[in-house]
Amino acid sequence: MVQIKREIRMLRRSLGSLDRSLLRLAPMLSAAVSMNGAPKASGRSRPRLSPKARASMVLQGRYMGYMRQLKPKQKVLVRKIRAVKGVRAAIGRPRGWGPS
Repeated sequence: MVQIKREIRMLRRSLGSLDRSLLRLAPMLSAAVSMNGAPKASGRSRPRLSPKARASMVLQGRYMGYMRQLKPKQKVLVRKIRAVKGVRAAIGRPRGWGPS
């Protein structure tokens, strides 16, 4: 009977210690979760893009995607085309080259 009381007392101490540890840990966990879901440090939301600006970004992305695949000599040619005729013409040129 005395041994059972001793075991129960040790168990209660252990549970108390666990409870205190969890109480210390809870604020840290909630802070970490809120930091991951929060917007950037500036607190500003992303600006809305006009259809024209969005189309320009899509076109720029396509241009960059094509340029990434080209060999250095081809890149030089595409840059010249872009300077003279614009991005749309520069994108049209690599599309016609196809894989070598």
